[in-house]
Amino acid sequence: MADPGGAPDGAAKSDHGGGTLPVAVDAMGGDRAPEEIVAGTLQAADAGLPVVLVGDPARLGDTGSVPVVEASEVIEMDEDPARAVRTKKDSSLVRAAEAVRDARAAAMVSAGNTGAAMASALFRMGRIAGVARPAIATAIPVPGSTPTVLLDSGANVECSAAWLVQFAQMGAAFARQRFGIAAPRVGLLSIGEEAVKGNPLVKEVYGLLEAGHGGPAVTFIGNVEGRDVMSDRVDVVVTDGFTGNVVLKTLEGAMKTVFDAVLGAFTATEETKAASKIMVPALMPIVAELDPDTHGGAMLLGVDGVCVISHGSSSARAIFNAIGVAHHAVSEGLVDQLRAAVGATAGAAAGAARYG
Repeated sequence: MADPGGAPDGAAKSDHGGGTLPVAVDAMGGDRAPEEIVAGTLQAADAGLPVVLVGDPARLGDTGSVPVVEASEVIEMDEDPARAVRTKKDSSLVRAAEAVRDARAAAMVSAGNTGAAMASALFRMGRIAGVARPAIATAIPVPGSTPTVLLDSGANVECSAAWLVQFAQMGAAFARQRFGIAAPRVGLLSIGEEAVKGNPLVKEVYGLLEAGHGGPAVTFIGNVEGRDVMSDRVDVVVTDGFTGNVVLKTLEGAMKTVFDAVLGAFTATEETKAASKIMVPALMPIVAELDPDTHGGAMLLGVDGVCVISHGSSSARAIFNAIGVAHHAVSEGLVDQLRAAVGATAGAAAGAARYG
């Protein structure tokens, strides 16, 4: 099966050493749950990917042959993440994370409350040894090229320099696993390419990465700017979670505005309607590349298991692709690769603390 989300043929293997295990899909999370979540999961099952739905069976409708792990509670999109995970122990998000922890599932996928998905994965799966803070890695589409990995895109609003060095290590490992880039080029997001540009945190991180504290697997190319994120100049862009989330939402908004404007122009006059018959087919491959649903979701890096966080408005197609991404990550041993990336430079964090 050729999966549009990037997953190879075959089922995922558990990092815990078990046999074929399903991806646990949070059926209750997201703006379009449970209908679109169930539909995407059924598509994955039809494509031969092992899956299990987690949620309230009474609300899921026809799930075909896909097993259901019962969960009586739902963490809503506007709830406080940490409090909800602590109090709603029978929520679909918590049960999905527990399935991975207990080696009953290979990975989890959720389009629900992002903070709660992170908290569930962190509290139930734990962190990879040596990881200071997990980070959200988002694949930013680049037409005609491999996507750019942006991290952190929202997990950590405030960061230390040592954390950003570790994000560079994990981001490089993820780019190698997900997109097959042998030596990912890692850039540090700043307001200019020069080493002297940026706030004190950015300048400190620049010095650490320039001095090799990221280890030999991090090919640091210096500072990059916002305009470089959707270019082929860089493979991994490292920043704090506050800035990364602003960048992500800005790009999403800008692309939607452009798409809406182009569609409006195509229907404005009889002439543009006629032109659209020629232009639209030519533009559709680009639109597909830029569509977030094509890429399935973001990966939470640093937890001891695979967790894919999909967009809150995910369609069935997005969930299908997210399941493919999750299977690919497990079958390629992403967690082991992250463990090796962090462990190989175990002295980086200590060195970062001493730097200067």
